[in-house]
Amino acid sequence: SFLEANLENTNSFDEIEARLNQFRKENQIREDDWIVGNGYDHNVLKEKTHPTKNFLDQAFPNQKILIKHISGHFGVLNTKALEELGIMNDKNGYLEENEFVKEIRKIPMPSIEKYLASYRKALAIYASYGITTIQEGMMLKEMVPLYQELIKSHMLNLDVVGYPSIQDGDDIYNVLSEYQDDYKDNFRLGGYKIILDGSPQGRTAWMLTPYQDSEEYCGYGSMTDEEVYQAILKATIEHRQILAHCNGDRAAKQYIDMLYQVNKMSPNKVDRPVMIHAQLLNVNQIEDLKKLGIIPSFFVAHCFHWGDIHIKNFGFERAQKISPVKECIDKNIIYTFHQDTPVIKPNMLETIWCAVTRITKSGIVLGEDEKISVYDALKGVTINAAIQYGEEKRKGSIEIGKLANFVIINADILNIDVNQIRNIEILETIHKGKTIYKK
Repeated sequence: SFLEANLENTNSFDEIEARLNQFRKENQIREDDWIVGNGYDHNVLKEKTHPTKNFLDQAFPNQKILIKHISGHFGVLNTKALEELGIMNDKNGYLEENEFVKEIRKIPMPSIEKYLASYRKALAIYASYGITTIQEGMMLKEMVPLYQELIKSHMLNLDVVGYPSIQDGDDIYNVLSEYQDDYKDNFRLGGYKIILDGSPQGRTAWMLTPYQDSEEYCGYGSMTDEEVYQAILKATIEHRQILAHCNGDRAAKQYIDMLYQVNKMSPNKVDRPVMIHAQLLNVNQIEDLKKLGIIPSFFVAHCFHWGDIHIKNFGFERAQKISPVKECIDKNIIYTFHQDTPVIKPNMLETIWCAVTRITKSGIVLGEDEKISVYDALKGVTINAAIQYGEEKRKGSIEIGKLANFVIINADILNIDVNQIRNIEILETIHKGKTIYKK
C-alpha cells in the first residue's frame, strides 16, 4: 500500500482529490502513468456515497485513476482508466467484488525494485507492532517474482506464510514447490484461500436475512456451491489447509455445508479449516464450527471501526453479535484475531482492546455478553494463532524448546485498566532470538 496514495480518513471528495494530487507531486508521476489510491470509506465521506467516474474525470481528465475502498471489495475508475482496461461500465466507474478483483489485476504492476522497497517498510511496521509471523492472505501468481526476489535477497526478518488464491494455486505451488512443507528463508506456503462473499460495511456480505432497510436484499455470494466444494476437496486431497473469507451467515452456511459434504465423500478429513472474519455467524452455526473443527479468525476490531455502521446496516440486535468470540470460548472452540491489513493497521494491542471492551466509535458497547477477558484475548493472537498455523509445537507460548519469539511491552497487560490497553507501547520485538524492532 506504500505504492498507492493513502486515502484513509478522508472526509470528502475534495479531500480525496487533494490526497491524489499530493501523491502525484511527491512521486513525480507522469501523465501517462497510473495513480492508484487506497483506503477511502464512503460511510464517513460527507457525500455519504462512493466517489464517481465523473468526479475523477473532472479532477484528472488526462490521468488513469483507480481509487480503492478501504475494505478492498470495491473501487472507482475514471474514463481514462476504464478505456485503458477495456471496461464497459454503466455504474459511473464503480466496480465491486468479483468484477472489481478481475479488472484491477490488469493494471500494470510497479517494478520489483519499488515493491521490494515497499515490502521493507511493511516488514518494519509489522515488527513495530510486535508481530513475528505474518500472513500473505491472498497470494496471486503475479506476486511470485516478488517473493522469489524477497527470498533471494534474505530480506524477510520475520516469518511469512502465503496462502495462494485457489485459482492461482497450481501455478504458485509449481514455481515455489520447495516452500510448501516448511519455512525456508522465513517463508512457506500454507494452503489455499477462497472468498465467499463481500463486506458488511459495504453491504455485500452474504446474509440469510435482509439488511436493515430492505425487504429482500441479502448481499450475495462470490462462488457457487460446486466451486466451493471443489476448492475444499482439492485442499483436502493435497493435505493443505483452506481459509475461506466469510462475513455473512449465508456465506458461513455455504462453507459449513460444503465442508460437511467433502468430509462425507472424501477419505481424508479437512484439517484445521479456517473461517476468515466470521463476523455475522448466527448462534446455530457455532455448533457446526465445533463439529467440523473450523477455526474462526475474527476481525473483532470491526466493533470499534465499523460497529456504528453495522448497527445501521443490520439493526442493534444483529450488530451486537458480530464476532461472537465469547460464545466460541464457551463451546471450547479455538479462535484467532486479525486486522486484515491494509484495511486497518496490524495493531494487535488495539484488537485485544476491542475484544475486551467492544466499544464503537460513538461509545456504544456492542454486545456486552460477547466481551472476553484480557487473557482470552491474548490467546487469540498467540497460542491460538500458532494452532491455526499448525505451529503450536514451536510458537505461541513461552516454553522450553520453542522459538525465542518475544514482545516486550511497557505495561502489565493483565492488570492495567482495560481502557488503556490500546495505549500500551511495544518496546522491543524479538524473532528467533534476534531483535527486529526496538523503540
